[in-house]
Amino acid sequence: MWRHCILQQTARRGLSQQASKGAGGGRTRQEPSGALPASADVVVIGGGSAGCHTLYHLARRGVKAVLLERAQLTAGTTWHTAGLLWRLRPNDVDIQLLANSRRILQQLEEETGLDPGWIQNGGIFIAHNETRLDEYRRLATVGSALGIENQVLSPEETQKLFPLLDPSAFVGALYSPGDGVMDPAMLCSALKKAATNLGAQVIENCGVEDLIVEQTARGKKVTGVATSFGDIKTEKVVNATGVWGRDLVAKHGTHLPLVPMKHAYIVSESIPGVRGLPNIRDHDYSTYFRIQGDAICMGGYEPNPILLEPVPKDFHFGLYELDWSVFETHVEGAQKLCPSYAKYGVKSTVCGPESFTPDHKPLMGPDPILDGLYHNCGFNSAGMMFGGGCGEQTALWVIQGQPDLPMFGFDLRRFTPEQGKATQWIREKSHESYVKNYSMVFKYDQPLAGRDFQKDPLHDEMIKAGAMMEEKQGWERPGFFLPSGAAKAVVQPYDWYGSYGHQRNADSEYEKVLEGDLHYSRFSEHHDLIGSEAQACRNNAVVFNMSYFAKILLDGPQAQEAADWLFSANTNRDPSKTVYTCALNDAGGVEADVTISRLLPGSGKVHDPKIRDQGFYIVAGGASAFYSYSVLQAEIRRKGFDAKLKDLTAELGVISIQGPNSRKILEPLLDCSLADDTLPPNSTCLAKFGGVDLRLLRVSFVGELGYELHVPKKDCAAVYQNLMKAGASQDLRNAGYRSLYSLSSEKGYHLWSFDLRPDDTPLEAGLGFTCRKNGDYRGKAAIDRQRAEGVKKRLVYLTLQDQVPIWGLEGVYRNGQPVGILRRAEYAYTLGKSLGQAYIARPDGQIIDTDYIKSGEYEVDILGRRYRADCHLRSPFDPTGQRVLGNYASESKPKK
Repeated sequence: MWRHCILQQTARRGLSQQASKGAGGGRTRQEPSGALPASADVVVIGGGSAGCHTLYHLARRGVKAVLLERAQLTAGTTWHTAGLLWRLRPNDVDIQLLANSRRILQQLEEETGLDPGWIQNGGIFIAHNETRLDEYRRLATVGSALGIENQVLSPEETQKLFPLLDPSAFVGALYSPGDGVMDPAMLCSALKKAATNLGAQVIENCGVEDLIVEQTARGKKVTGVATSFGDIKTEKVVNATGVWGRDLVAKHGTHLPLVPMKHAYIVSESIPGVRGLPNIRDHDYSTYFRIQGDAICMGGYEPNPILLEPVPKDFHFGLYELDWSVFETHVEGAQKLCPSYAKYGVKSTVCGPESFTPDHKPLMGPDPILDGLYHNCGFNSAGMMFGGGCGEQTALWVIQGQPDLPMFGFDLRRFTPEQGKATQWIREKSHESYVKNYSMVFKYDQPLAGRDFQKDPLHDEMIKAGAMMEEKQGWERPGFFLPSGAAKAVVQPYDWYGSYGHQRNADSEYEKVLEGDLHYSRFSEHHDLIGSEAQACRNNAVVFNMSYFAKILLDGPQAQEAADWLFSANTNRDPSKTVYTCALNDAGGVEADVTISRLLPGSGKVHDPKIRDQGFYIVAGGASAFYSYSVLQAEIRRKGFDAKLKDLTAELGVISIQGPNSRKILEPLLDCSLADDTLPPNSTCLAKFGGVDLRLLRVSFVGELGYELHVPKKDCAAVYQNLMKAGASQDLRNAGYRSLYSLSSEKGYHLWSFDLRPDDTPLEAGLGFTCRKNGDYRGKAAIDRQRAEGVKKRLVYLTLQDQVPIWGLEGVYRNGQPVGILRRAEYAYTLGKSLGQAYIARPDGQIIDTDYIKSGEYEVDILGRRYRADCHLRSPFDPTGQRVLGNYASESKPKK
């Protein structure tokens, strides 16, 4: 019946609707809707949701800004969006951005007198199995801790909210009454009025032909925009052009990892009883219902989406013909969930272009090449719901140089330039991300597309040793090692034109191993295996392959002055000293945490040119490598230091040996002593391993006696093989990042972008020791102010009394009140407990002190049940730091 109605309705549409489809050719050139200013503080390019929101937030802050749109507002992709807003996401930053978008929607009518088209009809997530329902329970816990009203419902309770649902078709649901839907045209009209009332200018029918770029001594700089009606001088431009974003900037050397795809929904005939019902999102069936009056708009994410060639510039209000062979995957699930839906035909179809990215997150922030260019595009069909929150953060980036939320997950600089240029990699990754958009989000899930993009010098050795590989920022790294004799878990080529979303390849050993991690309510099936690696590190010695870590050289006549400004600790130390320090933003937030060593020039000991002996040697985490490099580079340019950064990451491998017996195993293989008086903790020297030149650092990321060997790429495999051979008689073994992160968390060390972010200061994170009191550095004024006034949040360590797994984002309660969420969660194998890190803040927003923290009773909300937790200001493991000094005989015992 339903299929017959589709054919019938499609025939009725005939050519009348198709006349509006396609490129919109035949239009005569129109004059711009207003006079172009000669100059502007900021030019926003693109009049969709992203551009209009950005203009509004700039205008609210007194910025003289102009928005240029080559057609009319909402043209391109905004006008045909479904406009849904779901408040609950598996990420606290996403939740805050969506809350900000919703707040703006609610205040616009008061500001302008115009209805922005916001309808708060609520939202329901449907679960068809217990694992999915566990995911919703996780969303409920973080939502409750952050003040988002929600309920986990039975099928019968859900049916009361949406009577057309079949309660036998699902096992439960998550209800968020504050969700809703918005109308794109009404919203953009309200934003335009609000912005122009505040002095901004909107000019339609005025496309930007090019950016005007000037080459300076510090690099390329934006100085204006060129249109067919004249130029506008400006030093700040926001690229909010959606699917056309990459085409605008490619000629200037910036490559956005973005690909257009077709994205569609269908609008039903009138269905009695649907008006005012909540919107539905059925992740398992990859389907959503958006209530539109008496009709249902139905769409989702197909397993075989259609990728597009570049979308024509004049594709303003065009649509594509819907390909039913692609879209029909949603129909069966929609009918099962809502049987009466099958009785009604299709009134219209909507299939338009949308921009998608390799990780299904937008591309935002300052351009790493063109100074003065900012991006706010690539929204993966979520531009309406994220538009307000992301427009506000973009405006703050432009005005004050940084957002006030930790936007690394949205920041363009999470991708390397090499990734931006890799067209096939972008297409494969974006395809998979589209397909998996409704898939369950597991902490240790891994992509299958775009693998082996970047392999370190020890990659083949890791595979031979049985590594279960993970992908981070395009690099392959070992997650853990399978027992000897187990089948090799090697990623198979991703069939990116085939179906991926709901079925894995049953014959893939890699996917079989991966399945062991895809749980919420119980520990990973690899829990004990990872624990054995962690215990081997604590009790003997292990080798970590840390080659993908960022290795950066800071050099030049003003390298010391640059280091003094960039880093909070004192870097003007003895050349053998390695210093742990933070790089801060103006608000005192941590943009990067690194180790930095001032090198001794002209030693003559090492002859390999890749082992540098002058300047400053900086090592940062690999997952944020290019971001760290870009932040430092931008600040050097901004301050005008005569200093340069060179990225050495691909030139060097890093072999880390950690554990009580690491010195005993390593020392006979080197030409230098590892005694404390010659190589004390946190120090560096040049050394030879056999005939290989390398840099040796005595540092640890796990809280043990340990060393890092920074080795030229060509020599890495030989050094690794000889080290493992020499340590075989002492049971030296490999260990991966899963155990490394467990060990570092247990010790109380930080992991940037999790328990240490740009919205956290060193004082809040317990890293006050990294902030020197003498001399100036970026962010010092904010740190001094915090020192004087006190902090309003504080990082604590919570150990659970029950043996239950935690994954992060769980709500933290003090005396029954929500005071934070777990930013980071691991199992501490030496303590024998689950351990989480959370920033605790008082509900009244006042200054927090140790008495407040110590006096409370704490619980952690796990899947809707609260568990007792012990709260610690420092990790209870080796609190005096004896093990990293090599003092195992006198080590302090962990506190219970």
